[in-house]
Amino acid sequence: MAEVTKHDDLAEFWGLTGEFFNTDPVLHTVPIAAVARRLDHPDPDDDPPLLMTVHDDGVLVAAALRTPPWPLTLSGVPARWAETVADALAGDVELPGVNGPRDAVEAFVVAWSARTGQGAQEHMAQRLYQLGDLVVPEVPGQARLASEDDVELLTRWRTDFAVEAMGVVRGAEAQEESARILRASLAAGAGYLVWFHDDAPVSWAGANAPASGMSRIGPVYTPPEHRGHGYGAAVTAACAAWARERGAQHVVLFTDLANPTSNSIYQRIGFRPVVDAAEFVFTPTPS
Repeated sequence: MAEVTKHDDLAEFWGLTGEFFNTDPVLHTVPIAAVARRLDHPDPDDDPPLLMTVHDDGVLVAAALRTPPWPLTLSGVPARWAETVADALAGDVELPGVNGPRDAVEAFVVAWSARTGQGAQEHMAQRLYQLGDLVVPEVPGQARLASEDDVELLTRWRTDFAVEAMGVVRGAEAQEESARILRASLAAGAGYLVWFHDDAPVSWAGANAPASGMSRIGPVYTPPEHRGHGYGAAVTAACAAWARERGAQHVVLFTDLANPTSNSIYQRIGFRPVVDAAEFVFTPTPS
């Protein structure tokens, strides 16, 4: 019989699951990056994480975590164990949503809705890519590594990205959250590259500091008035080069499958598909 355990201590959880996740740092890019940031560069404003392991006959078979404000991530939960995880969480926690490989996410969503009565809506169909041979595009301009002095600009751009790509409601709260995430990421060693053309900033990409030999790029954002010139591809390539220079053996990113332009751009500079993923949001239980 499966043994499900909830954990309160992140270091303890990682001691139990680090080897499990590190067997595939590409597939498990989200939990690896999230745990590395919280363990190595804790932020006093962080809310406590949700941590869970599943053992079967003493063998670790699944691990799930949520680091607010993000959804529950299921890269460490094979689809056959999704129902077990849903059983353990239903009635005990509230979840805004879930993300991960599509098969695991869809199995969890069915189980969660059956147990809670909540509806679920697919928020984004994604694809995880890994960089092969980097192809640097020829685009006018150059990249510059961002610093604290650029936070005001990047806060505007990150908020614009969140509104456009994730449906976030624009306002003071979204601005404050963008600034908080940017400052915490910079303090944790993330690389934010800004592409300049004619001394004007025109595009931006970020990558987390390598952890377990992996660095994930995102977000990538070009303001509408600067699109169509290749700046997004150029700054993504610069960001990938930055990650590799700092020791990343695996450079990855997620794309929105509803955006065929970005998917084709990333493939042209050397990214290759790994797995399809999905993010679902849960709706309130009907009264």
